[in-house]
Amino acid sequence: MLDLDLLPDEYSVCRLPVGSTLPDSLTAGPDDKTVVSVTWGLDELSVICPSNRAPAGAETDTAWRCLRVAGLDLAMTGVLASLVGPLAEARVNIVTFSTFDTDYLLVPTVRLTEAVNTLTRAGHRIAS
Repeated sequence: MLDLDLLPDEYSVCRLPVGSTLPDSLTAGPDDKTVVSVTWGLDELSVICPSNRAPAGAETDTAWRCLRVAGLDLAMTGVLASLVGPLAEARVNIVTFSTFDTDYLLVPTVRLTEAVNTLTRAGHRIAS
C-alpha cells in the first residue's frame, strides 16, 4: 500500500524543440510549492508543469492531474508497477516521471475520479 498526495494544480505535458531555452515561467522562487519536471532528450525538451506555467509556443497536452508518492525510498521496488498495473487494467492513460525523492503519476483530469477509485481499490491511500 502506498500513500499518494493529489496535487492541487492542473498540469500540462509540453514539448519544445531540442536546444530551446527554458522560459522564466519555469524558474522556481523560494516559496514555490509546485512541481516542474524538465527532461532533455535527443529530439526534444519535455516539460511537465502546472498548466498556467506552460511555455508559450510549446506543443502542449493539457488537463492532467498529478499524484505524488509520499514517503518513497530509492530502495523500494515495484512502486510504479503497483500504480500502473491497476490503471492499465482500468484503461486509464498515464504519464509518469521520477525524481531522487519520489515518483509522480499524471492522469487525465476527466479520468481523475476513475483513477482515484481504481488506486483506492488496489489498496493505496490518496490525500488531497
